[in-house]
Amino acid sequence: MTDFKTKKIGFIGLGIMGRPMAINLVKAGYEVHVYDRKEENMAAVVEAGGHSASSNKELAQICDVIVTMVPNSPQVKDVLFGPEGIADDMKEGSCFIDCSSINPIASKEISAELAKRNIPMLDAPVSGGEPKAIDGTLSFMVGGPQELFDAAKPLLEVMGASVVRCGEVGAGNTTKLANQIVVACNIQACAEAFTLAQMAGVDPELVFQAIKGGLAGSTVMNAKVPMMLEGNTKPGFRIDLHIKDLNNALDAAHTVGAPVPMTAAVQEVLQWLHNNEAGSFDHSAIELYYEKLTGIKLGR
Repeated sequence: MTDFKTKKIGFIGLGIMGRPMAINLVKAGYEVHVYDRKEENMAAVVEAGGHSASSNKELAQICDVIVTMVPNSPQVKDVLFGPEGIADDMKEGSCFIDCSSINPIASKEISAELAKRNIPMLDAPVSGGEPKAIDGTLSFMVGGPQELFDAAKPLLEVMGASVVRCGEVGAGNTTKLANQIVVACNIQACAEAFTLAQMAGVDPELVFQAIKGGLAGSTVMNAKVPMMLEGNTKPGFRIDLHIKDLNNALDAAHTVGAPVPMTAAVQEVLQWLHNNEAGSFDHSAIELYYEKLTGIKLGR
């Protein structure tokens, strides 16, 4: 399979993550075509040098590679197989790369349907949130055929600092579910620990400075604790999306019989936040759950 640099790339899903990802492809010299129902979402990509299409159908007809970055399994399936689905319009010899975070079972179902049309697929979810989408340092967890992965890797490396093939289709999203469990539990642990520190009379900012370089330190801590201390809930990754990911993780775990009690516990906290009008906040707003229980505003 030839280098994707010579191919037309169709990008569907220009939200918080998809828009900067598409812009980075344009800046790297790829010919990128986009469609979004919201004109303003396409505008930034077009301004960077991309091309707008009139519909997803047009993208499928003119592009060699279709990349999606949409919320969940139903949206991916709708893009491909819904009333305005593009699967039957995709060019012969084209391929599909889904960067959405979805249930790995759905990834396998989608791949099987596309295989009937001789369209190979990678599931390639990402981690890193909006900041890393903007600066092109996302982590890609990829599942799919080795040959397609090898061809697509340079394209993915434009958007990410880490691109790892984890196995066949579905392995990428299984890896992403593991990632989301670790991230969610880490954020909750930080909120709990720093609340304890402040209630015990110790400045949480000093606790952060003291422990971030030790074994407890992590990328999650470095990114999210400052947000907690500032009361900054601007979403890099929304609580509602993390709820979606953990629902997929729980479904997958139940399917294979894996024990996930910590995942279930943090999911209950996230669901409480959703029910209390915080679903659109950044997932670091788990801190608000502890604030509700204790009356303590971290660092403030």
